[in-house]
Amino acid sequence: MTGPELWTEEQRRIATEAEAWVRAKLDKESSGHDWRHIERVVSTARTIAQAEGADSFICELAALLHDMADEKLNIDPIAAEQELARWLANCGISEHEAEHVMEIIATMSFKGGSRPPMRTKEGQAVQDADRLDAIGAVGISRVFAYSGAKGRPIHDPGILPRGNMTEEEYRNGRDTAINHFYEKLLKLKDLMNTATGQELAAGRHRFMEVFLEQFYAEWDGRK
Repeated sequence: MTGPELWTEEQRRIATEAEAWVRAKLDKESSGHDWRHIERVVSTARTIAQAEGADSFICELAALLHDMADEKLNIDPIAAEQELARWLANCGISEHEAEHVMEIIATMSFKGGSRPPMRTKEGQAVQDADRLDAIGAVGISRVFAYSGAKGRPIHDPGILPRGNMTEEEYRNGRDTAINHFYEKLLKLKDLMNTATGQELAAGRHRFMEVFLEQFYAEWDGRK
């Protein structure tokens, strides 16, 4: 395992070019999946990779690129995935490294909680980093940003949280911002892959619980 300070010049070039490509596409994104989200995931992935002995270069590259083919951000996700695969094939990394990065990106999304487990330490680190950015204070901010972008109401007591959803139901069903806490965010603490991810998730999870307690008290006029 090597940290960024021990990367080769070629690895540094590739990471720099990936950063420029991602920033150009996501800098103005307003749904909570913007360049700043990528920056935070990269930073957290570095922390987890160092603590867990994962390959920091693979982690960083996957963290940088993980939203480039996301169906929430692309009109044609298949074309975006093909573009990502071409970029990786031509950026200068080995075929094995390109396949590893693509595998991480293809399997890290929550999608209703029905995804297979991550196979490698690198995948586990990047998935934990992405999920950590979905919880805590930042996660709360992002769920309301995303809900606003998608026209989803803040709260409706008549709409109950859903369980055992298909991927299609998770993406397109009737939902609210508050219900998303129960359908996804409050589940993530127990889905962390690594000891480091579990440790970081604990405080963020509790912050969300406190927020919801305060939210309901204000909603009901009790505070």
